[in-house]
Amino acid sequence: MCRRRGGTHQTDLTGVTPRGVLSNVGGVADGVRVDTWLWCVRVFKTRAASRDACIQGRVSINDSVAKPARRVKVGDQLEIRRRDRVLRHEVVQPVDKRVGADRVPDLLTDRSPPPEPRSDPLAGLGGDRERGSGRPTKRERRQIDRLRGR
Repeated sequence: MCRRRGGTHQTDLTGVTPRGVLSNVGGVADGVRVDTWLWCVRVFKTRAASRDACIQGRVSINDSVAKPARRVKVGDQLEIRRRDRVLRHEVVQPVDKRVGADRVPDLLTDRSPPPEPRSDPLAGLGGDRERGSGRPTKRERRQIDRLRGR
C-alpha cells in the first residue's frame, strides 16, 4: 500500500520491469537485444565483444545478419561464427541479466556441430618424447621454433 496525499492507494508491481513483464524464471517477454543475450548466456566474455561480433556480421538470426540492437525471441535460431568454429543456438528464454554457467543450458539449446579434433603441428618433434627424457636439444628447439613461425 502506498499513502499518497492522505488517501490509500494499492500498487502491485510484482514482475514488472521498465523493459517488460518478467516470466517466472527471469526472462523478458518482448525479447532482448541480441548482443545482450549473447553476453548473458556466456557466448562472449564481454558485451563489447558481443556487439563487435554483431557489427562485423558474424552473428545471424534465422539466416539473416543481425545488428546488435535486433531483438531475440523464444525459438529464434542463432548462428555465431567464432574463429574456426560455428556455434548454433536456439533461444529457449530471452534474458537481460547475465546468468551463472549452470543456468545457461536452461536458456538455450546448443545445436552446434562437434568441434574438429585439433591437429598438433609438433607431434613429430617434441610431442613424441618419452616422459623424463629431459629438455629438447638445441636442434629440436630450432625445429620447433621453425614450425611455430618464430
